[in-house]
Amino acid sequence: MADMNLTVGFDLDMTLIDSRPGIKAAFLALSAETGAFIDADAAVSRLGPPLDQELAHWFPQDQIPAIADRYREIYPTHAIAPSPAMPGAREAIRAVQALGGRAIVVTAKHEPNARLHLEHLAIEADAVIGSLWAEAKAGALREYGAQVYVGDHVGDVRGARTAGALSVVVPTGPCPEQELSAAGADVVLPDLTALPQWLAQYVAALPGPRHAQGAHETQGTP
Repeated sequence: MADMNLTVGFDLDMTLIDSRPGIKAAFLALSAETGAFIDADAAVSRLGPPLDQELAHWFPQDQIPAIADRYREIYPTHAIAPSPAMPGAREAIRAVQALGGRAIVVTAKHEPNARLHLEHLAIEADAVIGSLWAEAKAGALREYGAQVYVGDHVGDVRGARTAGALSVVVPTGPCPEQELSAAGADVVLPDLTALPQWLAQYVAALPGPRHAQGAHETQGTP
């Protein structure tokens, strides 16, 4: 069953990609350049929230904007190549597209760097929207008419629920299954390899007219 009204959003870090090796390398490079101590292992254990929140552990508040800019500048050199796709990531995106839908990425990561990750790993999303965290993700999800948002963090659950989208989670990031469920996740999958089968069942169960009404009028918006 194909449905051109279907739009599924995906988080990036620890949902579609395992960015821990790359982010660790970028933080170590930043530490070496600035002379500031950064516990990179601790930093990659809590991925999800915006960069500024992590930098606040290691730098004075007044330095954070400039340090964040520098981190984003050196990020492509250090973080893209070491970061693999999560198991099932490409197949999950393709499963949405095979049903005639759109797969979009909505992430807190700096958008140009998010695009570099996806290009490097040949994950072909239909749109990429960056610099959005938790409830702020709802704006992009609503704009694209996403019925489902897939993530790994309680912030992703909040974003989905704020947008009125179904919250599908994978406990492949810092938040265990119990925490994700307690935050209000609608569906918990073991990882993205389970998403194509779940998605096929989800779409098959959708009433056509109601689904069509839920689609956003600006579906073709890039």
